[in-house]
Amino acid sequence: MPFDASAHFPTTRLRRLRYDPAVRRLVRETQLSPADMILPLFVRPGQGERREISSMPGHAQLSPDLIANEAEAAASLGLGGVILFGIPPRKDSVGSDSYADEGIIQQGIRAAKAAAPELLCITDVCFCEYTDHGHCGVLDDATGRLDVNNDATLELLAKQAVSHARAGADMIAPSGMMDGMVGAIRRGLDTAGFAHVPIMSYAAKYASAFYGPFRDAAESTPQAGDRRGYQMDAAAAADQAIREVQLDLAEGADIVMVKPALAYLDVISRVRAAFPGVPVAAYNVSGEYSMVKAAAANGWLDERAVALEVLTSIKRAGAGIVLTYWAKDAAKWLA
Repeated sequence: MPFDASAHFPTTRLRRLRYDPAVRRLVRETQLSPADMILPLFVRPGQGERREISSMPGHAQLSPDLIANEAEAAASLGLGGVILFGIPPRKDSVGSDSYADEGIIQQGIRAAKAAAPELLCITDVCFCEYTDHGHCGVLDDATGRLDVNNDATLELLAKQAVSHARAGADMIAPSGMMDGMVGAIRRGLDTAGFAHVPIMSYAAKYASAFYGPFRDAAESTPQAGDRRGYQMDAAAAADQAIREVQLDLAEGADIVMVKPALAYLDVISRVRAAFPGVPVAAYNVSGEYSMVKAAAANGWLDERAVALEVLTSIKRAGAGIVLTYWAKDAAKWLA
């Protein structure tokens, strides 16, 4: 029977569903759970090394032994997993530390898995943290301007992904927005005997001003130029995001991600509607985190209330998985 919209006040009083806290909880459709949240972690060389990230209060670059502690904490809080980003001791033009068997990210993976074997360990697969130029692949000057050679980068992305899987990564998350990256990584993993390892693709990743604090954390600011030539334009039609997701799924992506989250809730919603049954993730990025932290530090906002509202909005838009720097705090608040 169709809903009868003719009823009106005083017969209809929507406040009846808001009057009592127990009723409000009963009729909620969007529920936050620690199991839906992924905690980003930054791995740096050393032992007992913790370097605070000034633009991201509460987060730090951590040596592998301290990553192990974070993995144990994440597991004890019931988080869905962690995602690792590496800060290598040396950088070069092709980001070779990213696929070295004893590279920094490989050390972080092994430490996390040894400390919390049951915790999902995801790795970001890209090159911006590992290259001396700060771009997401091999540079190509054949065009006469600063550019990333898409096809030359694909082979190295596959090599990097296989190295991470060999170190024990449970899931691979390519973030460079190279055309064909998911297919290249899928073939590489399958050929190396890792057909069981899923890919969570940064399928719709925008060239965003919200990434500033992350670039401090990962030491990945481009030395020249920017990433607008390969990351999506914020003003592009949302249909372009749908095409990107469709292509990644066709190449073998198991989970698709929209990044950032808050300024792109409409895109998350569109992706959710366009691909029913496909797991959708969203990255609540560093700038979204840091601006709330800064406002809270000045007494302008209630951090807990705002953070939970932000996370709720991301889930309500359609993301079943949320990568967020609030993951540990949110798990404690929800408990």
